[in-house]
Amino acid sequence: MTAEEESIRELTRIPGVGRSIAADLLSIGIRGIADLRGEGPEELYERLNARSGSGQDRCLLYVFRCAVYYAETPEPDREGDRLKWWNWKDGTRPPRKPGGKYTRIRRRSGS
Repeated sequence: MTAEEESIRELTRIPGVGRSIAADLLSIGIRGIADLRGEGPEELYERLNARSGSGQDRCLLYVFRCAVYYAETPEPDREGDRLKWWNWKDGTRPPRKPGGKYTRIRRRSGS
């Protein structure tokens, strides 16, 4: 197995990351789950937009948010609803406990 294949195999362990998104992550220098720790999802999204020369679907940003959460949270502490990329949309945060309500993210005035 090549290093690229190993990276894709590892990255696809992240919920919501398939081969295509794993290849996108590889293209911006993310080789494994550990590489996501400390990364900003928005910065990853902007790097991929710059690399591709076009704006990617905003859902990709939500997957990146979920992926960073996955990488930074120890397995026993990962919460089920936080492992679903669609729960990372703009303006919401996944509930803290399964079955909880979504919390709206307040935007600072002027931003």
